[in-house]
Amino acid sequence: MRTVVQTDKNRARCGVAAALAVAALASGCAGGDATEVRGAAGQQPLQAPPARALDAYAGKLRAAHAARVAAAKRWKLRRVPLTAPPAPAVKPEITARAGFEVDGQEDLPPVFTTIPTKDKVVFLTIDDGAEKDPEFLRMMSELGVPYTAFLSDYLAKEDYGYFKKMQSRGITLNNHTLTHPYLPGLSYAEQRHEICGMQDIMEKQYGKRPKLFRPPYGDYNHDTLRAAASCGIRYAPIWDEEVFVDHWEYREWDRSLHPGDIVLTHFRGKADWNGTMRDMVRRFLDKVTAEGYAVARLEDYL
Repeated sequence: MRTVVQTDKNRARCGVAAALAVAALASGCAGGDATEVRGAAGQQPLQAPPARALDAYAGKLRAAHAARVAAAKRWKLRRVPLTAPPAPAVKPEITARAGFEVDGQEDLPPVFTTIPTKDKVVFLTIDDGAEKDPEFLRMMSELGVPYTAFLSDYLAKEDYGYFKKMQSRGITLNNHTLTHPYLPGLSYAEQRHEICGMQDIMEKQYGKRPKLFRPPYGDYNHDTLRAAASCGIRYAPIWDEEVFVDHWEYREWDRSLHPGDIVLTHFRGKADWNGTMRDMVRRFLDKVTAEGYAVARLEDYL
């Protein structure tokens, strides 16, 4: 009789264990590893990100912000630059600014001064390549501020390596012609030589043929855009504001920043300005940050 009772107890225990095992499998917890549980055909098992991964990500964000705060202090900014929002999932439609079109514009690169966006961002663009200040590279890298360069070969060729360092830090290098001429005063063939010739230089030195081209002085005609298109150019951004080391200049009557504005400056130093490129960056960042703008990457919106 004792043997029978013991057998019944063993059976009961086995039944409980089997039930628990089935429940564990159904809940995806068998063996303590959810990745070992196979879902039905066509389904993927649900996997929440581990708490430690979220903690690590939050830690990285805190560290990045702390580094930005330290860099702002080190470079004597009044405020910490704001962080731009993520690149738009859907790129805005870029068209020529009203009054800036040429005949047959629909088949040619658009000339524009502002990106159509509601994001409170502006875009910093820097032209030609005369000044090659290594401290400027360090400042922009430490601050994490994006910008877009438009190079002219007659200046860039003095030190292609400087701009290679810039490119290695994520900066896009674009076309600003070989010799920075007044393009409307040239024939179509001459304009094409200036633009396509710079495309060849950019490919040789930096491995890419740019999609962006800025006409020197912001001056162009139908031949300019036709030549640019034949060289593989898709966009011809100019600017809405220009920042110098000691002042700003504005295209619009309200003399204000607007969401999506393209800001121009130049690679210049004390030989041309009463200050350095770092002084110019401080003026630029102090103003845009005080007005609630972040600096975004132009190429993210194109």
